[in-house]
Amino acid sequence: MNGTVDNTVNTLDVTMAVVVGGLFTIGFHLMLQRSLMRIVLGFILLGHGTNLLLLVAGGTPGRPPVLDGQPVNPAEPADPLPQAMALTSIVITFGLTAFLMALAYRSWRLSGSDEVRDDVEDRRIDIALQRAGSDEVSGTHDGDEPDGDGPGGGDEPDHRDHGTAPGDHR
Repeated sequence: MNGTVDNTVNTLDVTMAVVVGGLFTIGFHLMLQRSLMRIVLGFILLGHGTNLLLLVAGGTPGRPPVLDGQPVNPAEPADPLPQAMALTSIVITFGLTAFLMALAYRSWRLSGSDEVRDDVEDRRIDIALQRAGSDEVSGTHDGDEPDGDGPGGGDEPDHRDHGTAPGDHR
């Protein structure tokens, strides 16, 4: 070569970009599902997509990462850092996958299904926050009803339904 860098895009680069994009797309889609096994599979696909992205960023395969005592052309050697990062990513992905599989198995053993359910306590907190916001707007506080004899001041029980989600009307 005469010192110029070849900036043409070859078929392997386009193919790898499509494959990495496809792995990321499918991985994110699976992670947004309610099934724990789909979440684990999505995480695995994201890990594989990240490994491929790091290896593609390393440059042309087959070139030595270090040139011993030879003059260095910047376009000549492969970058060893993405290879080391891909190896680290493989180890981290394996460890997290094992942990997520253990969590999914425990959830399946305890509940009999691998579907992530809504948390009832989160719904109750959300309802309480919405009611607190409406009390601030109407000028009342907890236990201080507009007519003076509410749940905090009298012997009447609180008949409000705390088990419904926002938007659930019976």
